[in-house]
Amino acid sequence: MAGARDQDDAADSAADSTSDDQRWLVIDGRRWRRTDPSLPEDVVAALKSHLGRGRSGVGAAKKRGDADAVAAARVRVGLAKHGLGERGPYWWDEPEADRAERAREALRRLDELDADQ
Repeated sequence: MAGARDQDDAADSAADSTSDDQRWLVIDGRRWRRTDPSLPEDVVAALKSHLGRGRSGVGAAKKRGDADAVAAARVRVGLAKHGLGERGPYWWDEPEADRAERAREALRRLDELDADQ
């Protein structure tokens, strides 16, 4: 049981050490969750690359009127945002190791999307 308690303590410590300014970006009165600052730079860069390609894909597919391509591009956006900690469970409520694993898993799945094309 001590292991679970240690993980809870680590998550509590992460939650206590981050301020709202580190968790949220406010634009025009709307709060947007920030990227998890504990993620390795190379993982963040790769996830943001996928995010940009996904967003671009959504726009291009909408212009073409291709609903299937819009849906596929939105899957890419969602995976990238989950990996970055911008969607899903609040990153500050999870142990850092779990957050890093979530990001790596999202990146693996995104890379598989590229391999399938």
